Amino acid sequence: MTLVAFVGLCDKEKLRVLQQLDQFREWHSLDDKRYCLVCGEMITGRKIRVIRNVLGKEPQRIACPTKNCDAVPMEWVQPTDDVLIKIAMVELECSHLRLMTLAGRTLRSLSQKRARKTIDGNDA
Repeated sequence: MTLVAFVGLCDKEKLRVLQQLDQFREWHSLDDKRYCLVCGEMITGRKIRVIRNVLGKEPQRIACPTKNCDAVPMEWVQPTDDVLIKIAMVELECSHLRLMTLAGRTLRSLSQKRARKTIDGNDA
């Protein structure tokens, strides 16, 4: 098992590490944003975790800063208008599904209450 440590770097060094370790997209500043496809969060270079092997001196990899998410650069995309629209559509669909589920449960509950009232009324 390899021991790892999170590395604290000055801004200039962190930007250099991002540019070096992210072979998929260019980093121009620590304020550049990426959308993590794994956790669904918008992240910035400032928040990205830099990780190294405890025995090594050089940073080994970078990872998503979101709790319980270890996504790597391959799983991040630049938040273009198309990406942001797709994110909004997925969130809208999820909200719609939650509302439909809640409505279905409410209708089932009302139906069961009416059925119980009918049974109780017939027993009297």
